[in-house]
Amino acid sequence: MYQVLYRKWRPQTFDDVSGQEHITTTLKNEVQSGRLNHAYLFTGSRGTGKTTCAKILSKAVNCLNPRGGNPCGECEICRGIENGSVLDIVEMDAASNRKIEHIREIIDEVQFKPAKSRYRVYIVDEVHMLTTEAFNALLKTLEEPPEHVIFILATTEVHKLPQTILSRCQRFDFHRIPPRAIADRLLYVANQEKAELTDSAAMLIAGIADGALRDALSLLDRCMSVSMSIDDEVVRNAAGLAGKDYIYELAACAINKSTARALEKIDELYAESKDMSRLCDELIAHFRALMLIKSVRDPRAILVMSDDEFEQAQTQSDYLSVADIVYYMDVLSRAYMRMGHSAGDRTELEMAMVKLSSPELDVTNEAMAARITALEKAVKRGIKAVQAETLPEPKPVKKEEPKPEAPPEPKTEEPKPEKAEEKPKEPPKEQPKPKPAPPVNKQAQNVDLDEIYRNAKPFPNWVEVVESLKPISRTIAASFSGSTAYVSGNYLLIDTNNEMAFDLLRQSSQRQQIREIISETTGRVYRLGPYKRPEKKQEKTDPMQVFKNKLKESGVEVVEE
Repeated sequence: MYQVLYRKWRPQTFDDVSGQEHITTTLKNEVQSGRLNHAYLFTGSRGTGKTTCAKILSKAVNCLNPRGGNPCGECEICRGIENGSVLDIVEMDAASNRKIEHIREIIDEVQFKPAKSRYRVYIVDEVHMLTTEAFNALLKTLEEPPEHVIFILATTEVHKLPQTILSRCQRFDFHRIPPRAIADRLLYVANQEKAELTDSAAMLIAGIADGALRDALSLLDRCMSVSMSIDDEVVRNAAGLAGKDYIYELAACAINKSTARALEKIDELYAESKDMSRLCDELIAHFRALMLIKSVRDPRAILVMSDDEFEQAQTQSDYLSVADIVYYMDVLSRAYMRMGHSAGDRTELEMAMVKLSSPELDVTNEAMAARITALEKAVKRGIKAVQAETLPEPKPVKKEEPKPEAPPEPKTEEPKPEKAEEKPKEPPKEQPKPKPAPPVNKQAQNVDLDEIYRNAKPFPNWVEVVESLKPISRTIAASFSGSTAYVSGNYLLIDTNNEMAFDLLRQSSQRQQIREIISETTGRVYRLGPYKRPEKKQEKTDPMQVFKNKLKESGVEVVEE
């Protein structure tokens, strides 16, 4: 009879256990030194090796020829435990044997010495399912069992255990097995089974298993039923997953607000019998990856994906803020929670995608708050764009000509005795005015800004310039993504609503990098500045007030008349 892979390839020694070295090393040392505990508690998520380690430990403590803390697997006791002929090892499922009478049977049995082995070992799986009365009956025996008895309790929900039980056991927490460790084990098993498994397919199975090696082996078993040559496509078909290209395309529909395209893609996937709830879960996982890329210093070490997929994810993350990504995940999570309880999984996913691609249709408090925040940011960006570095500077230059009338005012106070100290105070306050002005004065005095804007023409090489910025700085490239540029004489004017772009232009080092890329692309050196849209000319503020505000920002006191 065929034996499934997770049973056939269950580890027989501590050294074979994957991803739990912090536990297996301790258990081997205890077996070698003879410092065995009377009660162990193994806790962790499913498929991480709790029951496997319990069985290996039951062999190791009774093995006639232990090897470095591992059971030999060849002696009479090891073979007897494996085939079930040694009755001193009792494995009990607490889910079906949870009542007090079942525990009383164990309490009566522990008084008898083992028939063949050194220790009588009781492995109680899913121990959190025991009733309160059963736990209370077990307490005394668990605290002071006979010398020949060892209890090994295993559970996936340790928070349901009474503190009185926890305090009487030596606890071991099993971690989710890292994807790389799962993939290596899958490659080994596939090689032994004469199957061809690609590394990328093994990593895909590991990602789907979510840290559970048993689930990974079960999926590999399913893939081998389809084909003995297993690649990504075989894994996706066996698991019922949508291809990554569809995931990226659906995410792009949400980012680009393309409702029709999103619904068409969902219809295609539904026609291919893709699981809609699994597709929704994959979309949530995809946006989680974008969130990590935006937030974590080294996301590559956390995310399980190929280099090409990571590059695509980075590109998509450039078009979203962390707030946008969290909002997308929230909408999809709410849809995922409602699946199976309402109109249908497909309908729920379609409604979620419509909300993402048409935010005005989402009337939840979170959606309204996100839209208000976006409007506030847009208003702030508009104000910042008018007062960007290179455009406002020429305005004070033009109006500085009548400004020299200000110095004569202190001169009228010269006849006042002993007030001369005030004279040196005022000139330093006005000294900052000429400092920023000279570089602009030389080129802007004879230049009409309105004429520059009127003559501005689209800059055809701007997309190429932004692409060339990516190898130098992905942050700079993302800041100017979606922007346009205009050229007017020696001026290159950039049109964008992203205020970060203008913050970068104010930094001399970043501005110089952009100039160098433009020079390499066009062979010319331009002066950089923001483009002032024609409709915004009517929204000019009072030039004198702008000049006073700039003086205040630079620390110069301005006396209002």
